[in-house]
Amino acid sequence: MDVLMLSRLQFAMATMFHFIFVPLTLGLSILVAIMETKYVRTGDELYKRMTKFWGKLFVINFVLGVVTGITLEFQFGTNWSRYSEYVGDIFGSLLAIEATTAFFLESTFLGAWIFGWHILSPKMHAACIWLVAIASNVSALWILIANAFMQNPVGYVLRNGRAELDNFFTVITNPFAWQQYIHTLSAAFTLAGFFLMGVSAYHLLKKQHVEFFTKSFRMGMVFALIFSIVVVIQGHHHAQEVTRIQPAKLAAMESLWESHEDGAPMYLFVVPDEKNERNTIEFLGIPGGLSFLAHNSFSAPVQGLKDWPQEDRPPVLMTFLSFRAMVGIGTLLPILAIWAYLRRNQLTNTPWLLKTMLMAIPLPYLAIEAGWIVAEVGRQPWIVYGLMRTADAVSPIVTSEVAFSLVALTVLYALLGAVDIYLLYKFAKKGPVEA
Repeated sequence: MDVLMLSRLQFAMATMFHFIFVPLTLGLSILVAIMETKYVRTGDELYKRMTKFWGKLFVINFVLGVVTGITLEFQFGTNWSRYSEYVGDIFGSLLAIEATTAFFLESTFLGAWIFGWHILSPKMHAACIWLVAIASNVSALWILIANAFMQNPVGYVLRNGRAELDNFFTVITNPFAWQQYIHTLSAAFTLAGFFLMGVSAYHLLKKQHVEFFTKSFRMGMVFALIFSIVVVIQGHHHAQEVTRIQPAKLAAMESLWESHEDGAPMYLFVVPDEKNERNTIEFLGIPGGLSFLAHNSFSAPVQGLKDWPQEDRPPVLMTFLSFRAMVGIGTLLPILAIWAYLRRNQLTNTPWLLKTMLMAIPLPYLAIEAGWIVAEVGRQPWIVYGLMRTADAVSPIVTSEVAFSLVALTVLYALLGAVDIYLLYKFAKKGPVEA
């Protein structure tokens, strides 16, 4: 493999591993803040124990997210220096704002929260976790604004052979950024909700700490129910934004080869044949379904992949399968959340629900990872859509250097992943400390 492919594999591995921790951090920080607020307002020691138990799992997850995020950002200088040189005036400023404001804020107040239980007043201590939660979610906003520039470059001017910042307000109000932000946060909150329900289900099946985990389950259930529905609704609007900005990505998402001027169908079962530019199987079609997804009209025209030269098309099979996985799991999650809501008062008498929720913990993770594959692979062959190709962004380094760093980071991340799983499993299984 050449430097380009190895660098892409390394960045993909690092990004997907890092994003295992990000969504749980975003959602769980809010839930822990809510728990501590309930403790401060009611004085109920149960909520304090909930705050400490779920807060410990949050801290473990947060630390691993920070470590993997730092190594990820270094790759912009080591593996993608030409990209950094070309758009660093824009991309670098956004990452700098994220680090100097949101990241430092959340890190500082997380330290105060961890060590301030017996030093700060209850209200001040609760304020610390709220600042951590707010800063974490603001941090995600700046990162997604930076990513949105890669998806839909705006607010720049080409000068001196590079893209330079021309209008900062246009960059931060990029409509693609806010679509991504709402979609990502909703998915993260859904994941946190299912994480609470899954861990709580484990203990409820064993009939231990029933009151504690019943309240935890219900809190996660509310989050999962609300935001799994938001993800579905907002995902429809996000698909329309993708159609407007990256029509080739939409065609790859549905493996649509031929253009349709009077309504494009959507098939539930498709087997793409990328080599021969066709689908070998198309089964259970919805007439005009893709047109409705893209334009809210069953008769709207939709471009097919053959409208673009082969060198300008994204990889179809990976984009298509990832999109189907995301949509399939995204459809299942609100159904599970509704089931949990209907049985919320009979949890200990519904073992099948509890077993299902325990086994469902990985599902939001898989959906989120699949969604990022759609976003990033579906943008190819562009690293900045329509502006800079990925092949032109890689650093001028030798293959052996990238191969070594790929192996080293893979081993490091595998060890970190094993540590994270072990610690989360250990403390989640142990349960809360008795008052």
